Amino acid sequence: MKVHVGAAATPEEAEAIAKSLAEHLGVDVDVHVGESDEPAASAEPPAVEYPLDDDLGPTDRERALQAEIDDILQGGPEKYRERLPEQGKLFVRDRLDLWFGGEGGTRGAGDASAADGDPTGIHFEDGKFAAFDDWHPNAPGRTSEDGDADGEGDRLPGDGLLTGAAAFEGRDVHFMANDFTVKAGSMAAKGVEKFLRMQQRALKTGKPVLYLMDSSGGRIDQQSGFFANREGIGKYYYNHSMLSGAVPQICVLYGPCIAGAAYTPVFADFTVMVEGMSAMAIASPRMVKMVTGEEIEMADLGGPRVHAEESGSADLVARDEEHARELVADLIGYLPDQAGEKPPKAETKPPKYPTAGIDELIPESPNRPYDVRDLLDRIADAESVFELKEGYGPEIVTAFCRIDGRPVGVVANQPTERSGAIFPDAAEKAAEFIWTCDAYEIPLLYLCDTPGFMAGSQVEKDAILEKGKKMIYATSSATVPKQTVVTRKAYGAGIYAMGGPAYDPESVIGLPSGEIGIMGPEAAINAVYARKLAAIDDPEERAETEARLREEYREDIDIHRMASEVVIDEIVAPSALREELAARFAFYEDVEKDLPDKKHGTVI
Repeated sequence: MKVHVGAAATPEEAEAIAKSLAEHLGVDVDVHVGESDEPAASAEPPAVEYPLDDDLGPTDRERALQAEIDDILQGGPEKYRERLPEQGKLFVRDRLDLWFGGEGGTRGAGDASAADGDPTGIHFEDGKFAAFDDWHPNAPGRTSEDGDADGEGDRLPGDGLLTGAAAFEGRDVHFMANDFTVKAGSMAAKGVEKFLRMQQRALKTGKPVLYLMDSSGGRIDQQSGFFANREGIGKYYYNHSMLSGAVPQICVLYGPCIAGAAYTPVFADFTVMVEGMSAMAIASPRMVKMVTGEEIEMADLGGPRVHAEESGSADLVARDEEHARELVADLIGYLPDQAGEKPPKAETKPPKYPTAGIDELIPESPNRPYDVRDLLDRIADAESVFELKEGYGPEIVTAFCRIDGRPVGVVANQPTERSGAIFPDAAEKAAEFIWTCDAYEIPLLYLCDTPGFMAGSQVEKDAILEKGKKMIYATSSATVPKQTVVTRKAYGAGIYAMGGPAYDPESVIGLPSGEIGIMGPEAAINAVYARKLAAIDDPEERAETEARLREEYREDIDIHRMASEVVIDEIVAPSALREELAARFAFYEDVEKDLPDKKHGTVI
């Protein structure tokens, strides 16, 4: 603060004025004499000193607040908490402690967190006091006659839903978690409001979202005010849609999530189910029986096996709660915080097995099987292969891995499963994986060894054309760097779906075992020369002619012919494949691709 005094003031007077004003106003003061630009005296406000025997401390009001918080942290009625161990699950605040290393949501902003070196910790929780007026005896205007006298029967701490922000594996995330001790984790007005606010904040911050789900669905007896409202439970899925591809959404299921609660896991980018406790279904077994007459157990209706192997809705299945956290900790390491950012790199590790064995691993005969995971273990950094939807559409392997420390999304035909032919479920799985990788800037590696899309009446009924179209569309629309390796056979439209030359990959390279053609030699000879061969009466002559025609056809589709005609970019020695891919992914790391100016396609 500047103060001007008359030109006749002495230095002593100026100093006294400065000191007095600083002490009275509590600000820094400069006193100027007359028109001088330089202060004649300056003073700072005196530091406030508290006596050592200051006895100020928490008041009764603060102690009452802390008691209310402690009560809220206990969750729902004790009898429901006591049942959790029988169900193999943790109390929700113990679950948060497992995930974030905090104190069940009680950590404040001043506690240790990722910002000061601790990779985990709850930063803060929102809405502890949600629905407080509806159940707590300390709520204004509430008496002992309201609800149960002991407060047990109508306990609604947080309205059964916890939301907040935390550090997970060094990454800031938003989280929500159902409290199953509060009316089976069901959703009602205040909890819905918290859920929506958390999603809307995630849209603003660009931070990943973790959904720790254990909910029986909407609270039917309290549905007024949250079911069909503009800002009700239906807005969950609108927000899921807005968040989709903007920030990673990861959902872990800890119980039977029914009806509306079952949509959150399927809207998430990645869904983890816990064996022996989780399930999801559009309706409960009791409702199914009422509507259809079918009698079925929850596990058979929507348990982990159903969704991991038949519906494809589960990406991963965990053994228990600890394993679920481990899986998500690995998964998030491949993902950026939000769209537009590059995924995090890691230290380079040599592959699990030597690259020198690649050529011997791949049989010369196009019909002999080998496990493509063994090939991945010779290309990828050791311990970096992270497979998703392993039990669904097994003819294609979808996995994250690292090559020279860079995250890569792998789409690989699996010759041990029906020769790697592309079936409807596999095509759908691949399309969704490609789409997700493209959303989060994860480069794509196609390992092509397929006889093409499967034919037959059953696959037509299972929508092979429709789902195959989606895979081709996803490959066509992906703008991340793409590398394609023809490891052995690339027949029919399989080479289209698997990132072939027409689909704007940065490179198509082949191994010496590679072949590219409309169909394989056996099918081609049968299609073109069936009548000619049938006209040869001598069986030996017929066999010799068939063998000669087959070899002539194989020369036409051999990888050397494809390289000679510049269909592919290069033939690579198998032992050099990892090194070649690392160099190409590094060189094309910042490639930019444009799509046509349109609102969006109509395929997915």
